[in-house]
Amino acid sequence: MSGKFELSKSKNGKFMFNLKAGNGQVILTSQLYDAKKDATDGIASCKQNAAVDERFERAASTSGQPYFNLKASNGQVIGRSEMYSSEASRDNGIVSVKTNAPGADIKDLTEA
Repeated sequence: MSGKFELSKSKNGKFMFNLKAGNGQVILTSQLYDAKKDATDGIASCKQNAAVDERFERAASTSGQPYFNLKASNGQVIGRSEMYSSEASRDNGIVSVKTNAPGADIKDLTEA
């Protein structure tokens, strides 16, 4: 089962997307966008940049929990991961984004 992007609308009326792995687990969450087109452009950027390892910023929270950001070529954050319990788990999350994002379908939940 392959991954998918879910495009949704937040309670405040802004748009966002989640990339989910084939098992349904969220592996990347976008920022909030004012316009739906901006969110769909973010998905396209995610698909394009997920194949480039240098676009993944590996980081740790102030409490030491590993996470990552996927960045566009201009340095802007496209999406952020959850907090992981170890660097190995974070690195597996990056592999999952690289595997799932490029060919993922988009499920538009904004029209439901």
